Amino acid sequence: MSRKIPIKSILRLLSLHIGCNEIARTRHISKNSIQAVANIAKEKNLTYEDIKDLENNQLYKDFFPGKDNGESIYKKIDYQYIHKELEKKGVYLNLLWMEYKDKCEENDELAVGYSKFCRDYHGFRKENSLVNHLIHKPAIAIETDWSGPTMKIYKPSGKILTVYLFVATLPYSQYTYVEACLDMKERSWLLCNIHMYEFFGGVTPQTICDNLKTGVTRHPAEGEILLNEDYEGLARYYVTAILPCGVRKPRHKASVEGNVGNIATAIIAKLRNQKFSNLDDLQDAVKEKLNNFNSAPFEKREGSRKEIFLKEEKPLLHPLPETRYDLGTWFYKRKINNASYITYNKNFYSCPHQYIGRYVDLKISEHTISIYLRDTRIQCHKLFLSTVTNRTRTNAKDFPTYFETVVNDVESIRKRALDIGKPVLITIDQILDSERIKEQGFLACKAVLGLEKPYGKERLFYACQYALEKHQIPKYRLLKSILANNRDLILKTTELPSSKDKTEEREEGNIGYSRGDDYYKSKSNDINEKGEKE
Repeated sequence: MSRKIPIKSILRLLSLHIGCNEIARTRHISKNSIQAVANIAKEKNLTYEDIKDLENNQLYKDFFPGKDNGESIYKKIDYQYIHKELEKKGVYLNLLWMEYKDKCEENDELAVGYSKFCRDYHGFRKENSLVNHLIHKPAIAIETDWSGPTMKIYKPSGKILTVYLFVATLPYSQYTYVEACLDMKERSWLLCNIHMYEFFGGVTPQTICDNLKTGVTRHPAEGEILLNEDYEGLARYYVTAILPCGVRKPRHKASVEGNVGNIATAIIAKLRNQKFSNLDDLQDAVKEKLNNFNSAPFEKREGSRKEIFLKEEKPLLHPLPETRYDLGTWFYKRKINNASYITYNKNFYSCPHQYIGRYVDLKISEHTISIYLRDTRIQCHKLFLSTVTNRTRTNAKDFPTYFETVVNDVESIRKRALDIGKPVLITIDQILDSERIKEQGFLACKAVLGLEKPYGKERLFYACQYALEKHQIPKYRLLKSILANNRDLILKTTELPSSKDKTEEREEGNIGYSRGDDYYKSKSNDINEKGEKE
């Protein structure tokens, strides 16, 4: 029951020229009630001075004849109708209140506010002992949990393994999925969720789970719930919202909680006298009993779980993605090297060159390796087999366009370096000599030679000479730092060496060391005079 409308207080405040909004805010009276009193007073040509000495009950009867309390001035609501409408898909209290309000306006009647509408409906449910299962809607949510009761596998060696059951239920049809697992770890949980969606043949907008540590990182009493990375990634892939139920509130997933008990009888108890030596045989037996459970007719409802699911619920599920979600193992803080490659399992995978030196995370799936910078995937490659080592996967788009103009052989790289000057050639020779894998040396050399484009030949010449004089290995990052800080300009006191100087053999005692052309021609991958591999 709501309190009677304070007619005297409203008229007194209106006489003081205080607006309806201000009265509603300060006196906690609905604007509809204030407007109703103002309209009646205007019709009866009454002011505050006319009614201030009247007794409240009599005044109320004069303003609202035939109505004994404050609640009766509003349009009566059929909450039985409201409760029945809420069982329909897409129907919520806000929609029903708006329909009720529109009807009141058409008939020039006073409507209750939304807060009172909701409060009175929940009071109606409580008085009539109505529970949530009456308002389940098809294809809205899936409830998931681990079964408390377990099963056993008896190995020929005498070892006994505990088997855990993953249980998932669609609340509307009560159609249920069960899968046997050897553990309750994160990977098992995620695989069970994937198999569950495939079993139902679709996805619901909501997936309700328990507060298990393998899925929920943090569930505070107030604030944002935090899922772990893989579980959140699975939810994004299948376009479903993961909704952990309240802590110690099993009724938030009452359907699966109830079916856990049913499964204990329909599956675990019926298979208690059978001994299984492996998981596959046990899972086949579970599937058979599960099909019997889903096909059995309801006791207090027409049809069976399977019939209602196929007719009323499955057509409303969202379709599955074309491919199954690919689970992966994460490796964190792997550095992209100066050649713009990341190393995993002794193989090399290219990354976009602008991220050289950055730390990235790797997601290793069954067939792919995905490279993430924070939450953004920057590259993905086909994964080499575990038996393969020292192999390279390269995406040409990961490197600047000027990389494409350099031929991938030693002589071409050295020739280009010699065109700039001896210090650059020495730098290239040192880089080639320091790498175990030829391709790795090529890319590091290209990165160094690429500095010619933004800084020019002359500055690259002096940058290499500066680094060599400081007895440092002149790789890309060091040279770029020298150029960016203009330290190369310290040595810029003479012209670039002449062509004659460039072609001279370096004498013993010069900066760095040299390897002549004969050294490289002695390799098995040498180049002949025509530029072709022998």
